[in-house]
Amino acid sequence: MATLSELLPVEAVRLDAPAADWPEAVRAAGDLLVATGACTADYTAEMIRNVAENGPYIVLAPGFAFAHARPSPAVLRTGMSWVRLRRPVAFGHETNDPVTLIAGLAARDTSAHTAAMAELARLLADPGTERALRAAHTPQATHAVLTGRAAPEPEPAPDPGAAGPEPLPRAAGPAVHKILTVCGNGLGTSLFLKNTLEQVLDRWGWSRYVTVEATDTVSAKGKAAEAVAILTSREIARTLGDVGMPVKVVEDFTSAAEADAVLRDTYDV
Repeated sequence: MATLSELLPVEAVRLDAPAADWPEAVRAAGDLLVATGACTADYTAEMIRNVAENGPYIVLAPGFAFAHARPSPAVLRTGMSWVRLRRPVAFGHETNDPVTLIAGLAARDTSAHTAAMAELARLLADPGTERALRAAHTPQATHAVLTGRAAPEPEPAPDPGAAGPEPLPRAAGPAVHKILTVCGNGLGTSLFLKNTLEQVLDRWGWSRYVTVEATDTVSAKGKAAEAVAILTSREIARTLGDVGMPVKVVEDFTSAAEADAVLRDTYDV
């Protein structure tokens, strides 16, 4: 699977891009994907249509949006872009507006970019990295932070007392529980949330007992009976409706603290 440095060339990084509204902001990310040969302009239109049809669920953390659409013939190769806007714009998200940082993804399939998504999720979960991305003065400096060549200021070590609860007593063998993370396409924002949940489960020592699967809204309805819970955005939760299983809303897909709280609520620990 491709890494973030392989999918995001420095030529696909733009700072202080002007945008009057969210479609222009998404178009800025799409234009970079087109310019670096990842897709055609049709894909940019598909990214904008994705938000128009499914709502601002791509705003997955405060000030950060992840623009993407389903794999299509408009995608020429899997690639990414990064935009920092000159001025923040509103996408209509209840808690995470306004947006200043936008990552764009053009994916040929549902798997080649998963490693890059995990890298990006870990980076954005680190407040030091997030500050460095907002403060970088050049595309080259931004690219260095995103690809790990420029280390941000260190954060305090995690509190040892923040470890998770004891392992599930009824789960003595391999993983027996499944949690679904859901987004409109099953290949972008849901992967961010999946990675954040897995980090918390690893810290708890629960990874052998609980699996996390990223999926789309259509597939989630069919898989709901297999899961102990579905975690998603407010917009996608409305789209899913009643699926016979608990649907829990997560506001910040990169927040380990919020993922920890949702897991504790799910398992009543």
